[in-house]
Amino acid sequence: MLLENKTAVIYGGGGSIGGAMASAFAAEGARVFLVGRTPAKLETVADRIRAAGGQAETAVVDALDASAVNDHIDAVVEKSGSVDISVNLITLEGIFQPLADISTPDFVAAISKALTTQLITTKAAARHMVKQESGVLLFFGGSDHANNLPGLGNVQVGFDAVESLRRQWAVELAPHGIRTVTLLTGGIVDTFPDTPEMQAPRQSIIDASPLKRAATMADVGNVAAFVASDNGRSITSTQVNISVGACYG
Repeated sequence: MLLENKTAVIYGGGGSIGGAMASAFAAEGARVFLVGRTPAKLETVADRIRAAGGQAETAVVDALDASAVNDHIDAVVEKSGSVDISVNLITLEGIFQPLADISTPDFVAAISKALTTQLITTKAAARHMVKQESGVLLFFGGSDHANNLPGLGNVQVGFDAVESLRRQWAVELAPHGIRTVTLLTGGIVDTFPDTPEMQAPRQSIIDASPLKRAATMADVGNVAAFVASDNGRSITSTQVNISVGACYG
């Protein structure tokens, strides 16, 4: 198995993308620690993993609380001996409006929150990975430099900001054997609400792909597991494009 004897910590592990990654990691032999603020969602994912024969544990932690995050990661390492994979999937609070229509406080607060939680959780994992001289930090979203869609509001700006943070981590952590990789997505349509309002955004993502299809949650999990494994050891300091060709960043 690709991730046998590896330990993965997933912030936002109770969400759709977090659950997909957790299930894929566990299926490849990893021991997964699911972190979030909603116990029921975390346990739903953990129960699914356990039913399939995998190892999963949950913890309710506010990923904006540096002390709580550090206490949790220390407990994970004490229990498992290492932290090999860390991924923060705390969702950016998206405001899909023209920039001119978004209030400055709302825009700044959303971007600040996204950067703060990414900085806190990555610092916590890196502290242990530097000692180990190994580890993989995964990011999700990515920077699409060819983006030409209006009305995305703070969303692509937020992804670009997190990607800039990831690039800086890559420079500073590579000397310690730590890999940093972003999964570049054009949108995972099977996470969208099944409502009439979402039909057009879903179809636009499909139409943007030269293959006329969109990545699924299973695709996300499978690619993440490969990238995080030793088979992906030559992939670092970059984005892996899982947009089925829709993004060109």
